[in-house]
Amino acid sequence: MEVRIGVQHAQRELSIDATLDADGIEKAVAAALGGGTLTLQDAKGRRLVVPGDKLAYVDVSTSTTGQVGFRS
Repeated sequence: MEVRIGVQHAQRELSIDATLDADGIEKAVAAALGGGTLTLQDAKGRRLVVPGDKLAYVDVSTSTTGQVGFRS
């Protein structure tokens, strides 16, 4: 899943292609908003850690990597 995260007082959003499904990401965000941290990992092992109290928004969409070609 492609996840874009807005962080308070940051001009750029964070982006990661997470290994969790949408329900898993939703549970992780809910736990982070309860006073923890949001930790997500991609397929290459890269980890993203954001304090829950600094989350501005979380946008979850299907991954679009690997698309090649032209549309007519």
